[in-house]
Amino acid sequence: MTGLSWFLVGITLPFSLFVCFKVVQEYERAVIFRLGRLVSGGAKGPGIFFILPCMDSYVCVDLRTRTYDVPPQEVLTKDSVTVSVDAVVYYRVSNATISVANVANAHHSTKLLAQTTLRNVMGTRPLHEILSEREAISNTMQLALDEATEDWGIKVERVEIKDVRLPVQLQRAMAAEAEATREARAKVIAAEGEHKASRALREASEVISDSPAALQLRYLQVRNWK
Repeated sequence: MTGLSWFLVGITLPFSLFVCFKVVQEYERAVIFRLGRLVSGGAKGPGIFFILPCMDSYVCVDLRTRTYDVPPQEVLTKDSVTVSVDAVVYYRVSNATISVANVANAHHSTKLLAQTTLRNVMGTRPLHEILSEREAISNTMQLALDEATEDWGIKVERVEIKDVRLPVQLQRAMAAEAEATREARAKVIAAEGEHKASRALREASEVISDSPAALQLRYLQVRNWK
């Protein structure tokens, strides 16, 4: 079969050159199959590569980084609060051959896994950690996704938590709690000010009682101001 392909290439020169020679871009790789089996040497490219007509087929793989907006996921947190969370995942193909040979659709599989991983990671955290430790949660997701997609030839570079939406009733309760905290802090500050003022007055009265001349001097100062 290989000899026949070479014979066809020879007798159809130079027209066969348009069929046999292919070009892939700098950011692409070509995974070649010959009679259904992977051609040794790995993916070809960038630049020109050669295929045999009637025997070879190839799949062109884009190596550039892709982004995937994970749609909002309804998550039940560890402390039984339902929140809606969405994220963005940055990933790329790190091994073109594996991404074609080991999984039917590497990109679709990565997207589905990102959704389930987001729900699983969020479900193990209480609400206060989800709100205050987004970076740590993003790193946990990135490591979990990267490890799971390694056999698919995918490299997950980064994960970012975009938004955490709370139920309306919970938002109102948190706002009321924050307002109560601010009012309590204001009362404490006012009480501390009154305490300092009363202490200053007491110290002044002690000084005046110990020195009658100071009281007379203060009286004269007040008269001069008038």
